[in-house]
Amino acid sequence: MTDFLLEALDQGLFTSITDNGAGGLSSSVGEMARATGGATIDLARAKLKYPGLMPWEILLSEAQERMTVGIPPDLLDAFLALAARREVEAAAIGTFTDSGYFHVLHDERTVALLEMEFLHDGLPEMRLSARWNPPTARPLPAIELSPEEALREILARENIASKEAKSRQYDHEVKARTVIKPFTGVFLVDYERPEGVVLSEGINPWYSDLDTRHMAMAVVDEAVRRLVAGGARPGTISALDNFCWPDPVESEITPDGQYKLAQLVRACQGLHEACVAFGVPLISGKDSMKNDSTRGGVKISIPPTLLLSAMGRIDDVALAQTPEPKAIGDLLYIVGETAAELGASEFARWIESRHRDGTDAPRDAAVGGSPPVTDPVLMRTRYGKMSQAIAEGVPASVKTPSLGGVAVALAWMAFGAELGLKVDLDAQPVTDGLDLWNRLFSESSGRFLVTVPPSRADRFEDIMAGEPVARLGIVDDPGRLVITFEGTTIIDSDVPELKNIWQAPLARF
Repeated sequence: MTDFLLEALDQGLFTSITDNGAGGLSSSVGEMARATGGATIDLARAKLKYPGLMPWEILLSEAQERMTVGIPPDLLDAFLALAARREVEAAAIGTFTDSGYFHVLHDERTVALLEMEFLHDGLPEMRLSARWNPPTARPLPAIELSPEEALREILARENIASKEAKSRQYDHEVKARTVIKPFTGVFLVDYERPEGVVLSEGINPWYSDLDTRHMAMAVVDEAVRRLVAGGARPGTISALDNFCWPDPVESEITPDGQYKLAQLVRACQGLHEACVAFGVPLISGKDSMKNDSTRGGVKISIPPTLLLSAMGRIDDVALAQTPEPKAIGDLLYIVGETAAELGASEFARWIESRHRDGTDAPRDAAVGGSPPVTDPVLMRTRYGKMSQAIAEGVPASVKTPSLGGVAVALAWMAFGAELGLKVDLDAQPVTDGLDLWNRLFSESSGRFLVTVPPSRADRFEDIMAGEPVARLGIVDDPGRLVITFEGTTIIDSDVPELKNIWQAPLARF
């Protein structure tokens, strides 16, 4: 169907189109009819998956893989003929009018006749109250392990552990036309044209324990930063926002509805602010606002969650970046400042779980201080410089620290080629007085880890001038991850051994 519609578009056989999602034909035709002021449709003409549907079922069905298309009368025969040749079911079910009515028939018998004004504006707007009471963050419990022991345990947590065993059970490619393969490096393939599409996502529901505004801005930053790291050019990026939320309407069964609604408002504010600053239009999305369940008399609500899926254009797929270092002797840089932002982080929740007999902290816990505070205006300039460096072919590899912070990101980089990394955390750009645990595991936004051949180091530093950037270390052999701080080695681990720890948890299921 998609191929057929693209072909019909190229031939100019239709003038408008939308998908059939929530509300089925009632929504798709009803929305498109606003452009003309009315529509008449006969449901008996619609193609059915099985017989016996009542008229209201045909009108409201949300059956998938369906599109509603507006076609000029003189192009209808050509459109239907092309559909038949491409073995796509299509039917003319009605006409757009200026009658002011949404007129629905079934076998020429009227089954619904609604004024367009009532259809679109007849439902009174809800007036709801929202009340924001920022939670008080609790400090981290005592940390009784060494940094190396902490890294090993965090790599084995399900949120961090390798998803490769599960990913390879499913078809995760389309026609194998991906330049960067999952869990591998770069494979350059001639597809006749050099440009490509970079896809990414950002999600972190745990930050909602502290502030949904910061959560929303952080996931926008994560999605945009991942695109830039892959080689996408800023200015070509668009996104989809998917909300999954607990019921935000105050009621007898939702006494905290005002707070949950305030969380929604703050998330929308953060989403808007970040997308405007980054220049990222939201071209589609969805929302699900009733994600609650009562089990054994206990109400369970999901955490306020925003998934941002983003795509951007890369002008030359030969410049697509992967995170693994490429050569011994390349220099390791960090771009962006690390702050005291362990709030609701993977590290903070791991520490909390160790003090709760091995179970994760409850959802109302706000542990570890502040979540990442994102400045998209500042970061947009930084991402433009990083994009320029990638477009000039300066970096050898790029990785974006996020869940688990710099320590986990360094381990992931080392896994890709099983080369070693020697890292000095003293060089890391940080806020004043930052402690070791934040340097390793803070999830601050806006950061990149970059390896650069020595011959291109000066150019990289020139491009990134004015940004918090520092040489953090070097790519080394043999395959050991060695991290020092204040003259002391705090982590000295065999990379293949760390990789086994990372791969083991989900591979056994």
